[in-house]
Amino acid sequence: MDSFLNFSNENLWIEIWPELCLALAALLILGLDLFRKPDSSRLLSGRIAILFQLGLVIFHLFDYLVWHHTFDRVAFSGMLSLGIQGDVMRSFFLLSSLLVSILGHQYLKSGSLRCGEFHHLTMLATAGLMLLVQSSHFLMLFVALETVAICFYTLVAYNRTSEKSLEAGIKYLIFGALSSSLLLFGIVLIYGVGANPEAWGAVFAGYESQDPLGFKYISNLLESNPNNLLLKAGVVLIIAGIAFKIGAAPFQIWVPDVYHGSPMPVTAFLAVSSKAAGFFVLLNLVNGPFLGMAEFLMPLLGFVATFTIFFGNLAACAQQNLKRMLGLSGVAHAGYLLVAVMASMQFAGNSDRAVWVLFFYLFTYLLASFAVFGVMGLARLKDEMDHEFSVYEDLVAKHPWMAFVLVSGIASLAGIPPFAGFIGKLLLFSVAFEAKLHFSLIAMVVGVAISIYYYFGWIREIIFKPRPSFSDETEENEKDLWVKIPSFSMFKLCMITLAICSLILGIWQGPFGDAF
Repeated sequence: MDSFLNFSNENLWIEIWPELCLALAALLILGLDLFRKPDSSRLLSGRIAILFQLGLVIFHLFDYLVWHHTFDRVAFSGMLSLGIQGDVMRSFFLLSSLLVSILGHQYLKSGSLRCGEFHHLTMLATAGLMLLVQSSHFLMLFVALETVAICFYTLVAYNRTSEKSLEAGIKYLIFGALSSSLLLFGIVLIYGVGANPEAWGAVFAGYESQDPLGFKYISNLLESNPNNLLLKAGVVLIIAGIAFKIGAAPFQIWVPDVYHGSPMPVTAFLAVSSKAAGFFVLLNLVNGPFLGMAEFLMPLLGFVATFTIFFGNLAACAQQNLKRMLGLSGVAHAGYLLVAVMASMQFAGNSDRAVWVLFFYLFTYLLASFAVFGVMGLARLKDEMDHEFSVYEDLVAKHPWMAFVLVSGIASLAGIPPFAGFIGKLLLFSVAFEAKLHFSLIAMVVGVAISIYYYFGWIREIIFKPRPSFSDETEENEKDLWVKIPSFSMFKLCMITLAICSLILGIWQGPFGDAF
């Protein structure tokens, strides 16, 4: 009876109120869309979703910054570990979800796709991502991960009228199932070794009552047995499963195809939220339960990071389709972020600087990515997947505000001053040097130099006038292919705000600067 009482006392539902609010609002929006009158606006659910998420972002920020200052704590019998870093990621995912809903609202204005279901899936995926990054138990981690994956499988193939979208959904489903299988197999291996404490003698004295899938238990297990072959195999399989999710080479094969076929708001969602969640989970693992195998993991992660940086940048150079190019450049960004994860392992909990640099880089990546994908979504093409360089010729003369937003996003992704991406890459170089990751630092510098080539090629098309030509393709491009946006629309205000924030963060880092 006492055990059940203790279990009940640890189930503090108030600790996950943002996730519960999102899930309940998602159900409400689905109900509104299901029972709306035929003559009512089908975009009403999108407006409600945007307003609700905007209010939730503001309320959550005030909650943990002003009203209830965050402290480290556990809930649900150790399933969740909450703290300031988890709350920062909660804010990150809420902001990302809000921006996806804004992009989705604009995207769904044309066509016959259902609006309520899109926002419902977006909000459910966000709630799952928020639980995922706070997991401190492999059962919780896997359930949250699969909840997110199911939402993304549907969102990637959401444009059911497009063959490429359906193809991307099938590919993502296949590779997502493969990554989940690797992850689960690794968890099973570790559980098989650690589930019987008596087999390890006095090493586990006092830990018999702990859950063998809990991070604390596994941390003791790996620290005491760093050379066990089965444990090493389990750790490698789990890292491989996460590498699929973040698009790190050699597990990046799905990225260009899925980015190419997905609806534009979903591509942005995958590029930002899915990648950020994967990296934060990896950060929690290598600085928590897997820290005992740091000597084994450092060279492995170093190889993956270097290979990822070079493969992503070199493959992006050869791309003419911009969505595929951005997917491969996202692979390169995954390599940069892996270096920050390695730096955090080198500091081994003695400094949080590498973690805050990773946070800053993720926020700059969010601003730049949503600015780029938001403007790309305004192009009226025969096939929305056919985003070639020629579509953006002389955009600055046709639509100056679109050109400003797009160039600011591209420049930030490339790391060109004075935009926030430059500061993010500079801080990554700094933290890699402090952690003495010299080989990875060289790889990052070379990778950034390569990326300037293909990013600047896009900027050139936007700013400079094209050379005179009499081809049919040029005559087609002279037509205005862009959706006309009202001067005071929510979408335009949001896009310009993203560009301005990227510029401001490149000059003044605000509260982030105190953490560096």
